[in-house]
Amino acid sequence: MGGRRCTNAATTGYHRGDHVAFVRHCRLTSLGEAVPRPADAAATAASPGTNGTVRAAGPDPLVKSRQRVSDHGEVFTPPWLVKAMLDLVKAETERIDARFLEPACGSGNFLVPVLERKLAAVEARYGRSEFERRHFGLLGLMCIYGIELLDDNVARCRTVLLDCFASHLELAPGDDLWHAARYVLLLNIVHGDALKMQTVETERQASRAITFVEWGYLGGGRFQRRDFRQSDLATASAAGAQTSFLADLARHPS
Repeated sequence: MGGRRCTNAATTGYHRGDHVAFVRHCRLTSLGEAVPRPADAAATAASPGTNGTVRAAGPDPLVKSRQRVSDHGEVFTPPWLVKAMLDLVKAETERIDARFLEPACGSGNFLVPVLERKLAAVEARYGRSEFERRHFGLLGLMCIYGIELLDDNVARCRTVLLDCFASHLELAPGDDLWHAARYVLLLNIVHGDALKMQTVETERQASRAITFVEWGYLGGGRFQRRDFRQSDLATASAAGAQTSFLADLARHPS
């Protein structure tokens, strides 16, 4: 959903307790048809670039190269469509502790707008307390997850999310909260293959099962974590089990 678009794509929201996570399926046609395209989208969505790229109305191209499209099916979602899709679940995007998983997150086309909405909610609710503003802001970041196959997209996604977070909270790179956010993103944005449920093998590290961290805010600036394998979550979800990552949130609210 977030970084790349599949041909015939669709998004499904799975609700356990009051939380929602998004999983991309390989049929997106019905949702795409349900989202109205703005009248001016033709003028702003894309324009031809150099070296075979197609540029969006922003800094990143919709297509980085024809080779990447051929090899990985990489086509980024234009901003107008991102907004329209997120508006379909507007209430969830504005809940600080609603968890979002983007299994093909690219460079953060969906995750950054989700974070922006969460941070706006933090500002509205906790703007008078700098302490609560900082820590609930971090909780909002902790509830955003992504998986991405290409290493340059992983690095870019982590960077833009960190920049968005730091800019909103006016953090310097040496700030303790900046380092905490950077650590969270190293764990939450996974370099892996969502279909195989495995991380990508590198020179430094062998492939392993993808693991997600459930972050919980205990109050008073204290957080806790629990780890879950993606394969276990998928199995539990398919079986309708109430012990999955999302179901546990209802019993252990953040």
